[in-house]
Amino acid sequence: MIKNNAINSQYKHSDLTAKIIGAAMEVHKTLGNGFQEVIYQRALAIELENSELGFSREHEMPVEYKGVQIGTRRVDFFVEEKVMVEIKAVIKLEDVHLAQAINYLEAYKLEIGLLINFGAKSLEFKRIMKTILNYDSSDSMNTMITEKNIKNHSSSNNQRNHSSRHNHFNHSSDHES
Repeated sequence: MIKNNAINSQYKHSDLTAKIIGAAMEVHKTLGNGFQEVIYQRALAIELENSELGFSREHEMPVEYKGVQIGTRRVDFFVEEKVMVEIKAVIKLEDVHLAQAINYLEAYKLEIGLLINFGAKSLEFKRIMKTILNYDSSDSMNTMITEKNIKNHSSSNNQRNHSSRHNHFNHSSDHES
């Protein structure tokens, strides 16, 4: 299971996201990489049930544009009605995957999400947190991403910063030790 140092009280719902990440770690430990996304989705559902977490799978949520519903999107998991979980099974997470997860948070008016990748040799996850900042009477979205790769108890740190229009992204990369 995930170590206690992964629970950081400065992050909202950190105890819940730690349980979800622990469940994902168990799936990756058991299955490894190389399967299609749906296989990991089914296995993660079993682990979430075993963890006694309430969730819905393929949770359909409306997408609105200026107050008008223009479509729907299915989130892989919606856990405890608090955390959106989007899973991937790709060799490497790309910026488009992160942008998709951030857009889901914004579209669904959620504060916390996880992007989990089972396709790499090491389990990758990004905890995405959204807050509203007020600058001179205009709202600006601030999204913080913490990124971790779980691999054989090694450790290293990398940091990158990107910014785009009204969104500010803070990337930090850590390995569990």
